[in-house]
Amino acid sequence: MLRKSGLAVLLLVVAALIGLPATGRSVPEPMRPPPAQPVNVLPGTLATDVRVKLQRNGELTVAERITVPDGPPVHRTIPLRQRTGGGIDRVFALSDVRVDGGRIEIGPDAARLTLPPGEVAFDYTVRGTVAGIGDLQEIRWQLSGGWDLPVDRVSASLLVPQVPQDISCLAGPVGGHERCDGFEIDRARQVRVLQFGLAAGERMDLSLRVPAGAVPSNAMTERRFDPAYAFSLTPAVGTGLVGAALLLIGAFGVLRRLRVRDRRMSAAASGPVEVLMTTADGTTAFASPDGVLPGQLGTVADERVDLVDVAATVVDLAVRNYLGIEELDGDWRIARRNATDSGLREHERAVHDLLVGDREQVLVSELAGRNLAPVRDALYADVVADDWFTRRPDAERNLLWWGGVGIAAAGALLTALLALTGPFGLLGAAVVVVGGVLTAAARLVPARTARGSVLAGQIHGLREHLRTASAADVPAVDRETVFSRALPYALVLGESERWLAKFAPPDPGGAPGPHWYAERGAPADLARFREAFPAFAAALCAALGTRRRSPGSPEPVTDDVASR
Repeated sequence: MLRKSGLAVLLLVVAALIGLPATGRSVPEPMRPPPAQPVNVLPGTLATDVRVKLQRNGELTVAERITVPDGPPVHRTIPLRQRTGGGIDRVFALSDVRVDGGRIEIGPDAARLTLPPGEVAFDYTVRGTVAGIGDLQEIRWQLSGGWDLPVDRVSASLLVPQVPQDISCLAGPVGGHERCDGFEIDRARQVRVLQFGLAAGERMDLSLRVPAGAVPSNAMTERRFDPAYAFSLTPAVGTGLVGAALLLIGAFGVLRRLRVRDRRMSAAASGPVEVLMTTADGTTAFASPDGVLPGQLGTVADERVDLVDVAATVVDLAVRNYLGIEELDGDWRIARRNATDSGLREHERAVHDLLVGDREQVLVSELAGRNLAPVRDALYADVVADDWFTRRPDAERNLLWWGGVGIAAAGALLTALLALTGPFGLLGAAVVVVGGVLTAAARLVPARTARGSVLAGQIHGLREHLRTASAADVPAVDRETVFSRALPYALVLGESERWLAKFAPPDPGGAPGPHWYAERGAPADLARFREAFPAFAAALCAALGTRRRSPGSPEPVTDDVASR
């Protein structure tokens, strides 16, 4: 009995010494994690342990423990924007960031982490990792990468509320497709991943899928500007470009039809024109086609007001005794002879006012800087009033010109908008081209009416008459009148020197010049007039050429006569 009691006591003592429960019922104690052990890493490399959990609100909470080798601080770049194709970027957002012993800078495209040597804790929450794909949700995140040192080892785990499917773990260079060294799913539905030997800049990406509705989807996307995508040729864009091309072809067809009609009607009336007529009293007089005046003739011919048109009007007013021209030493004086009356058209009144106005005389050299806008406006108004144009030719071209400029400007804005929001930038560029073509074609659109086109053809006939007529065709008594009346028209058409040669031969034998031209206070002889008139016309055009141009018109006032 004593032996049994002693044996029991001995067993109790032994049990107490070895930590066994003193009763027959055992009470389990909670398991304690083993003490942290230092990670053995290769010199000059780092190691990281990543614990990730997908929360019920769709955010990932990440806890990293990083072993940084001795030496200078290490740096990591965490991408917060990833390209997914089609001009779309996947965007992520970090929050609740905590770095023990280091610092982080978070930008719109990436977060930049700087860590000192030693063991560092890096915790954060990331949003934007859950994307809905049909009846599944995909969770994607870069567990490690962007380090400026090699990574010896990455161990990671990801806990999700549903059984994960389609697990993909890629490691190595960015954009590569090499799989991680190993990954598995444990009994707690936790994905565990292990990777050894990542070079500097290489990454480890983990993606998996869970049934839809497991957590709220929170993927964020932004469209980026990609020229190749923004100006890509899609079927819709191709259809739009074809439509723009057809529009341009149609516009060119209309323009060609208008120009062909204008040329056809001009050609039909471009035969010989009889400009010499015999009056009731038997005298021979010059009569212009359709009663056109010299300045109007030039405007109808090329659909614009030129300096030579104004100069010819000055000469015509002198021929008709409203003005007088006197040659001085190196200059010319234009003097008032008669006031304007009802026999003058509006553009002739404007020229008269431009030169003398309320004064009695003006020097040609003093005309520099005079504003020709009233003359031009009146001349355009007169050719419209005479039914040679449906409306001002400069206004008609201006309307198309400004319309083209407006379309091109709108196309530029549309190009920027479409290129920044989708692959339709080429459609905006096509609108710019359409606007540019309309602007360039503005000067090619004929503005003449049918009557104006006929007159344009008769102008060619008038030029031929000026080239082929001779002084012998006109009775001597009427030659000075016919010569003076036709001279402004010859000036506009570039035939003045030929006309002078016919009616003012080199040695006219002291014949007097025209009544409206004087030389230093005395009548000029015909030989002197022939020599001086071209210089006068050139000086007058040069003086008028320093005029200001009225705002809003893209076309200048020139002295060009080559196109007539």
